[in-house]
Amino acid sequence: MFWSYIGVGLGQLLVCLVFGEIVSQFPISGGLYPWARRLVGKRWAWMAGWVYLWALCTTIAAVAVGGAPYLAQVMGVSMSHAGEIWTAVAMIVATTLLNVSGTKLLGRVAMFGFVCELVGAVLVGSYLLIFARHQSLGVLFQGFGLGSNGHYLPAFLASSVAAMFAYYGFEACGDVAEETPNPGTAIPKAMRMTIYIGGAAAILVCLALVLAVPDMGAAISGKDPDPVVTALRGALGEVGLRAVIAVVLVSFFSCLLSLQAATSRLLFAYARDGMIFGSQQLSRLSPRTHMPVLALLVAGFAPAVIAVAGLFLEDAVRTIIVFGSAGIYVAFQMIVLGALFARSKGWQPSGEFRLGAWAWPVNVASLIYGLAAIVNMVWPRSPSDPWYQNYGMILTTIIVLVSGFIYMTTAKPYEHGTAPAGDAHLVHVKK
Repeated sequence: MFWSYIGVGLGQLLVCLVFGEIVSQFPISGGLYPWARRLVGKRWAWMAGWVYLWALCTTIAAVAVGGAPYLAQVMGVSMSHAGEIWTAVAMIVATTLLNVSGTKLLGRVAMFGFVCELVGAVLVGSYLLIFARHQSLGVLFQGFGLGSNGHYLPAFLASSVAAMFAYYGFEACGDVAEETPNPGTAIPKAMRMTIYIGGAAAILVCLALVLAVPDMGAAISGKDPDPVVTALRGALGEVGLRAVIAVVLVSFFSCLLSLQAATSRLLFAYARDGMIFGSQQLSRLSPRTHMPVLALLVAGFAPAVIAVAGLFLEDAVRTIIVFGSAGIYVAFQMIVLGALFARSKGWQPSGEFRLGAWAWPVNVASLIYGLAAIVNMVWPRSPSDPWYQNYGMILTTIIVLVSGFIYMTTAKPYEHGTAPAGDAHLVHVKK
């Protein structure tokens, strides 16, 4: 798993570089939707935005539901399933209110979360490496007898899915492009720094935790069901473990804030171009905070509904939530493919960040990586589980794509609005 954090980080860096070229030339709020609109056209943009929108909403629900148990641990209480669901809803409500309050407070909270995550990762990772090592570096090169028919690759690919969940969110920098000073330079740099700093922290923590596992055999066999908590409790004690969980909880809130901000800007960009029902209301900005308040409320309400549905359809909602990661990767590759299409039509990026002679190789490599990552994520791996869990990501991805296509072809939302579309290859010529 450790090596996959490096490999996936490099793969997502390729995607990040492609996005950097696009946002540098088209620093438009909404990120993926307006980029796809300028690169390819209205229909492609509408579908990319549709997939990205549902992926963001399900990811917000997933992050909130996943963060609820950590809040319970920090408080030292045990929660029922219903308690975790309502705690997740409360977390969504809290981050929605913070987002609505305005960009200044949001910026301060987001920076606090970032500093907590980074400092916490460095301190905990360094402490474990120096004072709590139980394994040698040799464990990073051992297969421990795992694999299928003597081949280790299937086990390695399965473990790499964890890293794939960790390396996205960098695109959210572009979702607020119109609110960023000097976006043509600042946003591509921010995207890259997200990969560099976040990736380095993730790699450090992963290495430290692997080497701090006291009994690798028990971890692999399942005798120790949670070797991470076992390693942290043994190294830091109960108080130290609570402190680490508190830092992790801060990262959940920080993640929710950025995801909701990205979702609201996507809805705002959609509405501004008349591409979704309720466009007139969703495109309004608050005269006081200059924030798309209704879009933010929808970005909180929809994930909360998904989370609450878990009270009645627990397994089904889990299947829906797992779409978040796969859906974001699909939306990413729609942009990467759109950039290749635009280049084939003659697009030469004219923003302040350009890849130059490396543009084509990086773009092609990022597409190959992205498609391989999607296949790896959706691959069914547990024959003993119900079919809807094995094929949950595939099923939900198909449902989102088909429903979006039906809506697009029947309601024809792409016919609304007069914003430029499919003109990326012409902009450079005009200049």
